[in-house]
Amino acid sequence: MKAVKGKYYFGGIRIKDMKDISKQSALEVLPEPETVAISCSQSIGKPSTPCVEAGQAVKQGQIIAKAEGAVSSNVFASIAGTVTEIKDLKGADGADGKYIFIKRGEKAEKEFLKPLASPTAEEIKERIKEAGIVGLGGAGFPTAVKLNPSTQIDTLIVNGAECEPYLTCDYRLMLEKTEEIVRGARYVAKALGAEKIVIAIEANKPDCIKLFEAYEDIQPVILAKKYPMGGEKQLIYTATGRKVGIGKLPADVGVIVQNVATCYAVSEAVELGKPLFERVVTVSGKGVKEPKNLWVKLGTPVKEIVDFCGGEITLIEKNAEGEVAEVTVQPKKVVQGGPMTGTALASYDVYTHKTTSGILLLTEGEAAAEEPTPCLNCGMCADVCPMHLMPMNTAFYSAGGDFEAAAKYGNVSYCIECGACEYICPAKRPLIQAIRKTKAALRNKEANK
Repeated sequence: MKAVKGKYYFGGIRIKDMKDISKQSALEVLPEPETVAISCSQSIGKPSTPCVEAGQAVKQGQIIAKAEGAVSSNVFASIAGTVTEIKDLKGADGADGKYIFIKRGEKAEKEFLKPLASPTAEEIKERIKEAGIVGLGGAGFPTAVKLNPSTQIDTLIVNGAECEPYLTCDYRLMLEKTEEIVRGARYVAKALGAEKIVIAIEANKPDCIKLFEAYEDIQPVILAKKYPMGGEKQLIYTATGRKVGIGKLPADVGVIVQNVATCYAVSEAVELGKPLFERVVTVSGKGVKEPKNLWVKLGTPVKEIVDFCGGEITLIEKNAEGEVAEVTVQPKKVVQGGPMTGTALASYDVYTHKTTSGILLLTEGEAAAEEPTPCLNCGMCADVCPMHLMPMNTAFYSAGGDFEAAAKYGNVSYCIECGACEYICPAKRPLIQAIRKTKAALRNKEANK
């Protein structure tokens, strides 16, 4: 079906996509690590509960932690081996969580679910739940929960925007696994009872757009190259013209959005019985020797991923005596995820999750770290906010510890934390930090009632 242009939406920023660094790197499989540490908190919602114990042998694809409560996801062994320990660790975001350590065994044994042939809508939903599939675009919301809306859905939007700079994991997946993504989208649409499937792709990926034009039941929509074009509400308006109001959900306007990687995972879960225990991760930035797009097992140490890509860049320099030496260039910042919404790492001693889309080694020229100056009251942060919020108000009241006022006058609960406000701020104010701090303070207050 011939692609059509999407609609214009208010706000957002124009930003260099930096995708040329890794976009030509075809998908590679990272060798299985000797040891993985798999977090029990692999999605939004409650952490899953371990169902294995130290000393137990496990197979690849075997469930090791079961979903707990309505919003949670099953967790599976990404390698075959032996559980060595289960302990609490501090994750990349600083939060404590339970991790299951598995040491690779000699036999590469697998334990997948039974493949489904011509599944019904209910069978697809149940399989997605069993397989522990979550939104792989970054949010990590359990997909099975999303497929049970309280309203009728007529349109599925497959999110292929990948508007975050540097990341090319979805781009490579769309190029190399087109048919699997389409089949996965069809399964999701069937589960929802949706009659229309739209795939929304930014204009900087014309080769992907052309591939999806070959399918008569898929409507490609060309998105303007703008950030955060992949935001759910922005994407829905651009692709369909429907507005999701403040406090409303996409399902309220008859739409559900799923990432391309999620659709790919659905196709594997249905057709192969493969649970979600690996994903594509982009390794990029000018600070890494060999940028790549890798299939990575969950729980893989970030250090091993960086080492597989040649490690940090080195320069050949001469000392005062004229001797030539190879000097390693320390990156200014290492980010897990995208540069706008990802988490800066204190060290490489962390492990990948279902939502780990990238590992970025950013040099001094890529990761500006100027000291913030007082707010200029210029209003640029509000001008670019795609949610029509007032980030400067949140930052002002948050700095004084008045989190209720910060939430009230900044409407912080509706913030999607895209980072556009902080990027554009000429005073380099830590606006996203203030927003997250406010949200956390309000959550803690509610929990302690």
